[in-house]
Amino acid sequence: MFTFSVVGAQLYYGDMLYIMVSFLILMWLIKVLAWKPITKMMKDRSDKIANDIDSAEKSKADASKLASQRQAELANTRQEATGIINDAKQTGQKQHDQIIEDAHNDAANMKIAAEKDIEQQRQEALANSKKDVASLSIDIASKIITKELNADDQKALIDSYIEGLGKPNESR
Repeated sequence: MFTFSVVGAQLYYGDMLYIMVSFLILMWLIKVLAWKPITKMMKDRSDKIANDIDSAEKSKADASKLASQRQAELANTRQEATGIINDAKQTGQKQHDQIIEDAHNDAANMKIAAEKDIEQQRQEALANSKKDVASLSIDIASKIITKELNADDQKALIDSYIEGLGKPNESR
């Protein structure tokens, strides 16, 4: 059927036309059946790779942004914790100072009250002892000197003597 002979160097236009039409039909069939699906598959693959790259870049940017936010929050939390600790220390120190000051004030007040009580008790004891000494002296003096001094003179004598006793380190 397809015989080419070089014998007469004649071209057979019918064969050539048949080969061209067959070639064009074959190219059209390849285009429809193979080329379009292959190019579609390659385009889909290219789009998928591009989307994956974009998605990876977006994920990386989001991760970087999230990491920086967490670092900022961590630094902020550390500052807040440091502030809270410092406030607690200051409050504790103020309470410590206030407690010590209150304790000193209470001790001073107790000391003053105790000194007042001691002085009052001393005065009462001294007054009681004066009365006791006066009555004992009057009783003793009346027994010793019954008629020489009256009771008022004896009491005045004893009071002056007791007043001399109440003054510390005076010569008698």
